[in-house]
Amino acid sequence: MTDTLTLEAADTSSTEMEESTRDASSIEMQGLHKRFGRNTVALDGVDLVIEAGEFFTLLGPSGCGKTTLLRILAGLEEADAGRLAIGGRDVTEVPPHQRSVNTVFQSYALFPHLSVRENLAFGLKMRGMPPEQREARVAKIAEFIQLGDLVERRVDQLSGGQRQRIALARALVNEPDVLLLDEPLSALDAGLRSQLQVELLRVQKRLGMTFVFVTHDQDEAMVMSDRIAVLNGGVIQQVGPPREVYEHPANAFVARFMGHDNLYPISARDGDRLTTPLGVLRGEAVGEGDLLLIRPETLDLLPGEQQGDNRLPATVTERLYRGSHAEYRLEVGETTLQATLNNRGRRLPEVGDRVTVSVAPEDLVTLSE
Repeated sequence: MTDTLTLEAADTSSTEMEESTRDASSIEMQGLHKRFGRNTVALDGVDLVIEAGEFFTLLGPSGCGKTTLLRILAGLEEADAGRLAIGGRDVTEVPPHQRSVNTVFQSYALFPHLSVRENLAFGLKMRGMPPEQREARVAKIAEFIQLGDLVERRVDQLSGGQRQRIALARALVNEPDVLLLDEPLSALDAGLRSQLQVELLRVQKRLGMTFVFVTHDQDEAMVMSDRIAVLNGGVIQQVGPPREVYEHPANAFVARFMGHDNLYPISARDGDRLTTPLGVLRGEAVGEGDLLLIRPETLDLLPGEQQGDNRLPATVTERLYRGSHAEYRLEVGETTLQATLNNRGRRLPEVGDRVTVSVAPEDLVTLSE
């Protein structure tokens, strides 16, 4: 990558940016395996392609293999088997300092006794960059990340949010082809985390750089990603855009991890009619899976008991009011159902109310365990 491409990417067209980064920052993984000890399988044959310029997220619970995969990309771990290429170059056995990859860690990994300016310049100094060029690069990234007068302050005088921005700037000042982010926002409070999510996404889009982001937070992944890979037990369960992963999970694990509790076994089929613990429901595009998924936000709650297809009598047992929406727990016979209702200025059902749950046939999703 040239000295001006990344930090001046905001002044180039998106077409030029795509062409300049396509070869340098694509990632291809083939059959990556990693085991710790005799019994712990961290990665079990990972095949994955990340396109240049993507904001790509590795999502999954603790121990699923996502951080191990990130460390292999960084060169901090060595795969037991498989191949890794960045920009078409095989880097499987290339040491970290010879890869055009930088990492932003959850712990920031800054030097607390140094100023912000000295932290930003440290890596450039270690690479032997001349002082004048080094100072120009630091000034450019400080302006780009909008650090203002923070550059002269010591890191130990900064807040958590400011330190995270410095950690991002220090990774970007080296102008890598790929930036790896290992749960960099998880230690921040909710408000600051939301703010930095937006800042991070804006930086990535302006630079057109490939970001590989690790998180266990489903909402964070859906807000920030172009595509998501959901991992479990060292195996990729599904890869796709956030909407696809959320609305059409590949299996029950993905559905549950994305926050879907409304999963029910299908005991019988008759054409488009499915027999479930909720009763008989009609689906518009019924697949071959043996589980039924009903996303909470696709449900409507009608007052009283009303008859018709896909209408189920229920009792409200719990309501959590969250301002813009309310979350409901309902009893349908002996089965529990979750629903989410937007607050649209209408009267919201109360705990104890008898209601009718209504779901459209096209909103029923079938999948396998």
